[in-house]
Amino acid sequence: MTLEDLERIARAALRELGVGNGDVTVSPDTVADRWRVTVGGRQQTTFTIRCGRGTTPQFVRSQILDRFQGR
Repeated sequence: MTLEDLERIARAALRELGVGNGDVTVSPDTVADRWRVTVGGRQQTTFTIRCGRGTTPQFVRSQILDRFQGR
């Protein structure tokens, strides 16, 4: 899965939560197979998801929904 795929999945999942098409940035974390997702402009929310070889888009989506709602 590419960085662009992760960003696309993140935007779609956050849109489902009513966040809209705000600023979403996905970047590699310092740990392998971990990605940092940053959402928002002035009041940013940052959380980490797991995504490595064989990870499904549904698993990525579920992590984003769970972590964003649990902030």
